[in-house]
Amino acid sequence: MAPCLRKPWLRKVFPHEDWLVILLGAMVLGLCTLLVESKPGPTHNSTPGPTPGGKPQVVNHAKGTIAKLEKWASNPVRAFVSEDQAKKPYQHLPSLAVTWAVLGCLLVPVGLWKGIRPLEYWTGFLVLSFLGTLAFVMASQEVIKQYNYEYVLWALLLGLLISNTVGVPRSIRPMLIGDTLIKLGLVLLGAEVLFNKLVALGPPGIFTSWIVTPVVLISTFWFGQRVLKMDSPSLNMVISADMSVCGVSAAIATGAACRAKREEISYAIGISLLFTSLMMVVQPQFVLWSGMDKNVGAAWMGGTIDSTGAVAAAGAVLGKDAETIASTVKMIQNVLIGVIAFAVAAYWTMAYGENDDQQKIGLGEIWKRFPKFVLGFLAASLAFSFLLPSLGVSSAAIDSITKDTTTPLRSWLFCLAFVAFGLETNFRELGKYLKEGKPLLLYLIGQTWSMILSLAMAYWMFGVLYADRVKEILAK
Repeated sequence: MAPCLRKPWLRKVFPHEDWLVILLGAMVLGLCTLLVESKPGPTHNSTPGPTPGGKPQVVNHAKGTIAKLEKWASNPVRAFVSEDQAKKPYQHLPSLAVTWAVLGCLLVPVGLWKGIRPLEYWTGFLVLSFLGTLAFVMASQEVIKQYNYEYVLWALLLGLLISNTVGVPRSIRPMLIGDTLIKLGLVLLGAEVLFNKLVALGPPGIFTSWIVTPVVLISTFWFGQRVLKMDSPSLNMVISADMSVCGVSAAIATGAACRAKREEISYAIGISLLFTSLMMVVQPQFVLWSGMDKNVGAAWMGGTIDSTGAVAAAGAVLGKDAETIASTVKMIQNVLIGVIAFAVAAYWTMAYGENDDQQKIGLGEIWKRFPKFVLGFLAASLAFSFLLPSLGVSSAAIDSITKDTTTPLRSWLFCLAFVAFGLETNFRELGKYLKEGKPLLLYLIGQTWSMILSLAMAYWMFGVLYADRVKEILAK
């Protein structure tokens, strides 16, 4: 990014960028919450007024404002105009324009904080938005969607293609703010990771997610450092977290905690997306072929497949109950994102950080280097898990807030971020991480280790100790 001529005034208010990101995330979540209301459900009695205890209807006034493109087969125009909406005046193009406007206005404070000139800001933003839209269109193709080649992969590839061919104009370089976009997206992700998901399956889900995950993370990182002797400890850590927790989000959060380079994060995510698309197809078929108990198989997939969406898709192959188990185990595992990021930041500061006097790093230095946006992630998760329900916000309303507004907005932030990452990445810089194939070997060995431990724990929890209890829960 081009250096600023003078220190932006907003930095006096927010010395650290993460505090601004947390404030913007809180504003988005607060506004989305205010735009959702619950109305009394329909009555079936003879007297006017709502039926006591009737199920309320949720009205989300922001629903449809953030663009979600349609699946298409041969004509990409269908991504913007679905067959169901072809005869209606409201199609996807207006919501796409609104999405661009919302993102453009939302990120203005970030531009001010970074000291980006207005012309550079809007030029760069429009380029990112156009390429991001193109990435969503490519990811919406039905065959590509079936194999779970997600929008982040296409966003990254588009950016890489441009940066390694025609190059990136200087006028848009100041807006390559992928790190900031990711941080804001992760704060919004916190609203989707609800602690009350733990209650759904209780101890078996917690044991499957919370015991295996840290064991795999620590042992894989140790193996990469001591046995493979990885050249980059930060790449080792990002791959270990990416593979053991939940793919993209864990790689990004952990990458910030250990100060990994953008190329390292991009490479780790690329490996994850490739193997996720394979595992979501192969694992459910293996469960069916082997005659494995479907509940055990679902828990196994929930603990090993990196992407939450891919987990749900793989679980659905085994049935509705299996989809519920797989998704819940993965959501329980997602709760660890913030905790692991905090632990990695503390470890990294003590193990790889040194102050000017070469003295032992203290708590103050750990706090200084700690990625503050993780606190926003945890705060959002706590607010949507406990605070909003205590204020009378129904679970249906919370689902609508996340599903219809914050999740689509977060996806756009991630998409623009990976376009920016691609535009900043040079193949020559990326090539050094592929030397001797150690990163790929690390992922393969770590994932194999994860699958073995996860299968053992899933069998013990869902097939032996809590088998009857799980069936009772699913039967309700």
